[in-house]
Amino acid sequence: MFHLVRCAALILSLAPAFASGLLLVTNKGDHSLGIIDPASGRQVAVVEEGAVTGHELVASPDGRMAYVPIYGNSGVGKPGTDGDHLVVVDVIARKLIGRVDFGHGVRPHCAVIGPHDGLLYVTTELDHSVTVIDPRTLKIVGVVSTGQPESHMLAISSDGRRGYTSNVGPGTVSVLDLGTRKTIAVIPISPVAQRISLSSDDRFAFTADQTQPRLAVIDTAVNKLAHWISLPAPGYGTAATRDGRWLLVAVPRASQVAVVDLTARKVARLIDVPRAPQEVLIRSDLRVAYVSCDASHQIAEINLSDCRVPRLIDAGKSVDGLAWAPATGFPSTAP
Repeated sequence: MFHLVRCAALILSLAPAFASGLLLVTNKGDHSLGIIDPASGRQVAVVEEGAVTGHELVASPDGRMAYVPIYGNSGVGKPGTDGDHLVVVDVIARKLIGRVDFGHGVRPHCAVIGPHDGLLYVTTELDHSVTVIDPRTLKIVGVVSTGQPESHMLAISSDGRRGYTSNVGPGTVSVLDLGTRKTIAVIPISPVAQRISLSSDDRFAFTADQTQPRLAVIDTAVNKLAHWISLPAPGYGTAATRDGRWLLVAVPRASQVAVVDLTARKVARLIDVPRAPQEVLIRSDLRVAYVSCDASHQIAEINLSDCRVPRLIDAGKSVDGLAWAPATGFPSTAP
């Protein structure tokens, strides 16, 4: 039996005011980007991406733009079309305004903005690489080889120096030096691994074994697997709290989110959510976590003060990637 903890302990301090911004989601089944007003809990607009779909997205630091790699109509490692471009969405105007062509099918998947250089890093699976794009010019300015196929997800350290990719089929994690644009380590994890995130202090990386119900914890100082944490079923997307104590883990087969105590190295609480939770996003004010639930076409909103789900937000078909668009660049009339 799991020890139940008060969810207020998840966060050491909360921001004094409600975080202003918009929640963005990729609706894979609708080939669209959904724009959600967090105050009303409603999807207020959709932007069509085209005939094929994006799985992940990232917002610009001012929240005005969203970058959506167009992956194709397949799952990782499965037959299907190979996406060859990325689209740029004006979040305020709610329309496509740009495109980056990779020149051939690469299945671009995860996009991350470098915290210091402002560059856009996109996993390009079929090229075994991460492609670097200047978001101002929408030009490709570099490539970082991962040395592994199916480099699916990417996390970047807070100082912008290191990148970590989860390589699904090989079951490995590649460690990238983003300054020299080279692979400096490949860490074996399991037969199949999915998703990746970092602790707030960058000391640990987390990825989930897809063949057993356990979470891998990687020591980033030595680039080696440090230990495993047992889960009720195989995990998926993860997000760490800022105090470094807790990790939220989507557990799709159980329709739950596990609250992992990283100090005790065990699950402290389970939160029921709709079927097939995918990605976890902790909002910038640290009050709320959002969890995309693929099979239900909904996003679960988790109140981090009590670990309850006060509402479910209806979105599109097969919701997946989530991004927070802060309102710093919004006009005063924006929702």
